[in-house]
Amino acid sequence: MKIAVGRNGPYFVTGGVPLITAEICKDEEGYCRKWREVKRYPLRGRYALCRCGHSENKPFCDGTHAKIRFDGTEAGDNDPHGEGANVIRGPALTLTDNKHLCVHAGFCIRAGGIWNLVRKSENPEARDTAIEEACNCPSGRLVICDNATGEAIEPELEKSIVLVECPSRGEQVPLWVRGGIPIESSDGRQYGIRNRVTLCRCGKSKNKPFCDGSHVEG
Repeated sequence: MKIAVGRNGPYFVTGGVPLITAEICKDEEGYCRKWREVKRYPLRGRYALCRCGHSENKPFCDGTHAKIRFDGTEAGDNDPHGEGANVIRGPALTLTDNKHLCVHAGFCIRAGGIWNLVRKSENPEARDTAIEEACNCPSGRLVICDNATGEAIEPELEKSIVLVECPSRGEQVPLWVRGGIPIESSDGRQYGIRNRVTLCRCGKSKNKPFCDGSHVEG
């Protein structure tokens, strides 16, 4: 399985990667709480996904990027997740927060916010909620480590690409790449492999090919 970034063009997906649509669901208090799968596309060996945001056949590419002269210049860094990140150490958990990966999914603010929960992680309920919030973060901005083992706590995710939707905000946001699928730049470099990555599909990110939250600007 591989995703190759086309030069000023689409994402070329090979190796039979499942393509899924999932939405962010809120609880009765209005907080983002869980994911719900709403559609699974027929499995295909290869396909091309729109990167410019203007295809008439979304999520697939229809060639519009060439007509509008889409500038897909890549600026995404290939540094380890921890480079430049804030580290918050609590009694039982340590949080690594890499803000430039934020896609505004909103899972991190429930119950006073993950940052406060980590600081109170000697409390089992706070600990469990912090882990849940970090594991729901699609971009991997938030990574939780268990202080007792020193190991990161990561969700087990199917190797797949998820089209993220948030009906309550009327947004169709990034491509959520799950399970450590390799991503190759247009010049053949491989980006760092991570369990959770979000790729831009609106064409506005300043951190292409990765999403930087620019879709919220409208």
